[in-house]
Amino acid sequence: MTMRSTTFLILHGFQNRRPPAHWQHWLAGRLRERGHEVRYPQLPEPDAPVLGDWLAALDEHGARPARGEFVVLAHSLSVLLWLRAGDRRPAADRVLLVAPPSPAVTASIPEIAAFADGLDLTEAGLDARLVYGDGDPYCPEGADLHYGLPLGLDLDHVPGGEHLNPDSGYGEWPSLLEWCEDPTVRIKGH
Repeated sequence: MTMRSTTFLILHGFQNRRPPAHWQHWLAGRLRERGHEVRYPQLPEPDAPVLGDWLAALDEHGARPARGEFVVLAHSLSVLLWLRAGDRRPAADRVLLVAPPSPAVTASIPEIAAFADGLDLTEAGLDARLVYGDGDPYCPEGADLHYGLPLGLDLDHVPGGEHLNPDSGYGEWPSLLEWCEDPTVRIKGH
């Protein structure tokens, strides 16, 4: 039995320098151990990101592999990057959007406000799954209300998950690893 070749593109958020305690770092390591190709780029200027530079990085790292499945996982501000990319989005087989900040919160932070400008939440045909926790200080009204329902996304709710980052206890995240290898798995908390 041959294992299907999968390439994962993991995109981080605002002020993230890919710390070892983050689930994205942990996930990249586990996926590589299992023989998958993993692209986990440091996006430019994470403390003062420029949308155009992040879009260029998405162009650079998002080339679809010649064969096999291509899976994109975006956390926090990179969810808005993915949404803003529009026609520039790479052709992915699966997309996971995790804990996006609300448009209002994004607009209130000068360093990232441009990511909220012109954000179209009426786009039809966006095929992705949204994972969100309640109590997320960056999306207090709920990512399901801001993104999931308007975009018709498949939803996985993590009770008490907050921003689904190390501050809310998300370093190791076994169900997320399971989903990476089996898209029928529902993502849950610890």
